[in-house]
Amino acid sequence: MASVVTVLGFLLLTATSIMAVIRSRGDTAAVSFVAASYLILVLLFYFLRRFEAAPAGSVLRDRARVGVWATTTLLMVMFSWRVAAVMPWPVAAGVWLMGGSAVAGGSYTLFLLPH
Repeated sequence: MASVVTVLGFLLLTATSIMAVIRSRGDTAAVSFVAASYLILVLLFYFLRRFEAAPAGSVLRDRARVGVWATTTLLMVMFSWRVAAVMPWPVAAGVWLMGGSAVAGGSYTLFLLPH
């Protein structure tokens, strides 16, 4: 059963996503970005819940770990792309460098670091 904080967080995420879609009417790219981000965040929360619920060392935990990594990597790429598109090239390069570093660090932490 979900806690009150979880439900409130999900409702806040949903409400802000709906508001962003309403503000972006007519801009198909912006609406698509908001919808994709929302769905990927919901998937991330799903995989995190499965990861926490699975017994340590189990195959289910490993599969959930891959799901967490895939969704966080996808979100990082999407947000870096969106931010870098409106920045001058030196700042955009920094955004991509930071995003790539976060993905590399997450990959190391989730898959290579001893448990």
